[in-house]
Amino acid sequence: MTIFKKSLLTLGLSALGLSAVLVVLILAFMNSLYYEINAQGLRNTAKTVFSLIGENRITAYFAANAAASGSATSAADAATPGTVTPGGDFSPGEIFVPGGAFSQSGELSGGYRLTLIDTAGNVLWDSQVEGELVNHIDREEVRAALAGREGSARRDSISTGMRRIYWALPVYGFATGADDGADGKVTGVFRLSLAVPGFWQRISAAAPPFFLFAGLLVLAAFAAIFVFSRSLSASLGRLVGIAHAAAGRPWFNSEPSNPGAGEAATNEFLTLEKALRGMAAELNRRIEQARAEGGRLEAILNGMSEAVFATDGELALHLVNPRARELFDLGERDKRGISLLEATHSADLEETAKTVLETGRPLEMELKLHSGQETRFQVFAAPLSAGSKGVVLVLQDITRLVRLEQVRKDFVANVSHELRTPIQLIKGFSESLLESSFEDKEQMLHFIEIIRKNAGTMENLTNDLLILASLENGDSKAHDMEDQSLAPLFAEAVSSVEVQAKKKQIEITVNCPADLTARLHGSFIIQAFINLLDNSIKYSPPASRVWACARKEKDELILEVRDEGIGIPAEHLERIFERFYRARSRKANSAGSRTEGTGLGLSIVRHICLLHKGRAEVESHAGEGSIFRMIIPS
Repeated sequence: MTIFKKSLLTLGLSALGLSAVLVVLILAFMNSLYYEINAQGLRNTAKTVFSLIGENRITAYFAANAAASGSATSAADAATPGTVTPGGDFSPGEIFVPGGAFSQSGELSGGYRLTLIDTAGNVLWDSQVEGELVNHIDREEVRAALAGREGSARRDSISTGMRRIYWALPVYGFATGADDGADGKVTGVFRLSLAVPGFWQRISAAAPPFFLFAGLLVLAAFAAIFVFSRSLSASLGRLVGIAHAAAGRPWFNSEPSNPGAGEAATNEFLTLEKALRGMAAELNRRIEQARAEGGRLEAILNGMSEAVFATDGELALHLVNPRARELFDLGERDKRGISLLEATHSADLEETAKTVLETGRPLEMELKLHSGQETRFQVFAAPLSAGSKGVVLVLQDITRLVRLEQVRKDFVANVSHELRTPIQLIKGFSESLLESSFEDKEQMLHFIEIIRKNAGTMENLTNDLLILASLENGDSKAHDMEDQSLAPLFAEAVSSVEVQAKKKQIEITVNCPADLTARLHGSFIIQAFINLLDNSIKYSPPASRVWACARKEKDELILEVRDEGIGIPAEHLERIFERFYRARSRKANSAGSRTEGTGLGLSIVRHICLLHKGRAEVESHAGEGSIFRMIIPS
């Protein structure tokens, strides 16, 4: 015998108890609903009676009683039931409501009771009780009406001794032409009540059939439990076998009962419990393995510098790693389910994914994307493993590598271009010297001067390239800096270009406070100033001026060189600090000769500023001179 058969009585009693609780709850609900329906009916009747009597007549009645009270007439004398009160020609009992609360003779019918109460709680008139009544100021519905709201209550009446429902309406004063302050204020309470029989008295006639039906229901529940227990017992053995199979263990249906588990615990439950525990342990082990694998996969994806997308067969995303969100500005919102095209805005990438889906073979390509600026990606697309249709796309951002490769090519081309001319000149004039008779000494000296000059150009280019390489390789670190005074650095830089300035009669004006100090690489700052001063002297007309100044503004050190030279056209300002970019030297200066330089001076200035975690700026207009600034955090 199974536990279901042994516990038949317990289950039956439980069903009986549940049915009893359900019946009580239903009856309690019906009781509440019964009084609620009667209360709403009373409310409608009260408003109908109030309307038929007339608000003006009721208001005048209360006003007259208030006036009578002011004339020393007691409330009890003015409120004798059924008599004409100081209100004039109005008596509440004389109104007739066909089919409603009042009879043809003017008496209230159907158990209704009408009461008029003033603002002090005194009963002025009552349709059922004669004589003086107790003060009603403490009644719940009266307090609500005096506060300007409709009030209701349910209780045993002290005056009549019957169970009643009350509904009270506020009565407002009206303008009388006198300044009595009654207009718009509550002047009394119009209350209608109804005697209602108890709910249990109302349903007593229907109780025997109800309980008979409940008994039949309990018997039916007993029968259903008995049939269900037999069928459940038969299928329990099959469940045990299924649980053992899920746990990966054979099922022999020969598990002994556990004597410590009590009589209620049968072999079926003990065996099923063991099988389910084994299955749960196996499932937990596999879940932990899956979580560990998922965690490792997530860590790998999050740590990748490449963008990774995984899509289904419809190219809807179901995996996006953080790098992909960053590159394509996807934010933190859940992007799973949106299409690849919506996420990347690249038709080429979508076509690549479609090709992989159609062919089932991996594909590698280079792709350009435009999102404000051109970005280049190396894309590797491969189909998902067999059994799941979709595509995995790995995008490596190679924009920087492409730019560096282009910079390398430009650098080689520029260096080759800069060196080719002096090398050709040196070679040509050297051959001319070898072929000459050495009799024309003046011509020989001219050839030698050209060779010397071009050799110097090559030397300057080589030195600038070495300085630039040193700055880019980071050979000088922050610990090489020291606090230095700016004035000696300015003086040394000016003395280095003084000869060149005197040849063009250019006056250099220095404005640098003697007490101005900063933590700097002194030699690099001197080199930067020499480059800026040399640049200004080259592109300034003779007999002009060059200004060099240093100052501190907030937390920044500003080093500035200003000239009166030929200036820089606006279209060249953004590239003026690039290597070998010479916007001004391609034109003749005001003296009519071409300026000479390596084209690396301003690039060196920019790298020196970057070494100091600062920046280089230029302000210039064609024909109006230029201002170069080195801005360094102090």
